Amino acid sequence: MEFSTFESGYEALKRATSAFQHVTPSTVAPIVFETPISLIVLRCILGFTPPEWAYYTSRHTKVEVTQSAARTIDRNIRRNPGVPLPRNGGITEQRICAMIASACYMLNSGAPKVRSDKLHRLDKVDTMSGLESLKALAVLGVPYSVLLYERFLGRPFASHRDSISELVGRIVEDAIENILSHARISYRKTGSVPGLDQAPDFIIPNEFNPQVAIEAKLTEDDGTARDKVTRVQHLASLSMQGQPPDQPKFELVACIAGRGFGIRREDMKKLLLATRGKVFTLQNMQQLVEHTRLAEFRS
Repeated sequence: MEFSTFESGYEALKRATSAFQHVTPSTVAPIVFETPISLIVLRCILGFTPPEWAYYTSRHTKVEVTQSAARTIDRNIRRNPGVPLPRNGGITEQRICAMIASACYMLNSGAPKVRSDKLHRLDKVDTMSGLESLKALAVLGVPYSVLLYERFLGRPFASHRDSISELVGRIVEDAIENILSHARISYRKTGSVPGLDQAPDFIIPNEFNPQVAIEAKLTEDDGTARDKVTRVQHLASLSMQGQPPDQPKFELVACIAGRGFGIRREDMKKLLLATRGKVFTLQNMQQLVEHTRLAEFRS
C-alpha cells in the first residue's frame, strides 16, 4: 500500500473526529465504513496487531472477535482500501463496530498504570495520556501520518518485538527452572536426547535416563499454539513406543502461558490428552512438583 493511500485514511479519520478531539464510536464508525483504510490507521494509532486488537475487543465487549476474523478484515481492507464496507447488520459489521468501540475506549483512557518492570503497549507518545497525547501530535506540526505509516509497515514495532522475544519467551522457562532449583531436582535443558528425534525443553533427571519431559511455551498466537500442541503430541507418541498402554517411557508435562492457548478449545483438548492432564500455567505452576513424577526426584 502506498503512503498516499494510507494518508487519505488518516486525513479522513482526522476530519471525522475534529482533529482527534472527539474519538467516539459515533464519529469513527461512519468514516471507517465509508473509507475502510481508516480502520488500519486506527489500528496503527493503537500500535496493535490484528490478533491483539481482536483479543482486547472480545474481552472488552460482548462481541467475540476471533484472531482469524480480525486478520481477514485487515487483509481485505488492505487489498481494497477504497471500497466502502457493507452495512448489512452481519457478523462482520458487528465485529468491526466492536473493534471501533474498544479502540475508542482505549484511546480515551490512555495507558493504565502497570508495575515498574512492565511496559504497557499504550505507553507511547501518542496514546500515553489519552486524547491529550493524540491531539498534540495531530496539531503541533509533527508528521504524524508518516509515523503511523512506519508502524503499518511494521519494522519499528517488529524490531522491538524481535529484540525482546527471547526475554518474553523465557517467562515460562524461568518459572520452571526456579521451581526445579528450589526443590533441588536434577534437570537438563536439552538440545538433543539419545533415541528421541525431538528434544523437550527440560528433561529430568538427564537426557540419558529420561523420566519426566517438560515442554514450555508462551504464545499469543493461535497458530504458534497449534504448532506447540503438535510437538507435545509427537513427544507423547515417542514416550509410548514399545511400551504397554499405561506405562510410558517418561511422563510428559506441558507448561503454557499466553492467550494463544485459550483460543481453540480443540487444541487444549489434544494437549490435555497427550499429557494425560499434566498441563500447568503460570497461575498453578507451584503445584508442578506435587502433582507430577517430579516429586520422586525432590531432594
